[in-house]
Amino acid sequence: MAKAPAKAAPDHGEPAAGGKSKKKLIIIIAAAVVLLAGVGGGAAFFLSKKSANKEKEHKVEAAKPPVFLPMEPFTVNLQSTEGDKYLQVTMTLQVEGQDQADLIKANMPQVRSRLLLLLSSKEASEIISTEGKEKLVEEIVEKTSQPFTPKGDPQKVGGVFFTSFVVQ
Repeated sequence: MAKAPAKAAPDHGEPAAGGKSKKKLIIIIAAAVVLLAGVGGGAAFFLSKKSANKEKEHKVEAAKPPVFLPMEPFTVNLQSTEGDKYLQVTMTLQVEGQDQADLIKANMPQVRSRLLLLLSSKEASEIISTEGKEKLVEEIVEKTSQPFTPKGDPQKVGGVFFTSFVVQ
């Protein structure tokens, strides 16, 4: 009887051909997953940024237009050491909404009293210049914004616009 030819001993140093293709396949799949995750994350980032910008645009569009409240003219004596000086001023208040305008109208005697006291405390030299008028606007906003009741909410006055301003 003849002996069967001896089988060659497997070489443990070289992997089988099937092992190489499995490693390449796993690396390709892993790279594809990482690439897709990166693309998906980038897309989600940019899309969320665009939707946030759209929300901001909608909020800007939703802002209510200002309401203007014209005031009756004021005529006051100014503080002066050089004889009688008068101020005649007509102004319009800019308020946040119609509810604020209604609240100020309902309390108009109090508003007019505050403004008369403020205006009559000024000297002509203080309010002649542009800077003086701008400071006066700030003071008028402050006075008209004060609450009408103790511990009440302040009014939301956004600006004062002079429609007539005469110092004599």
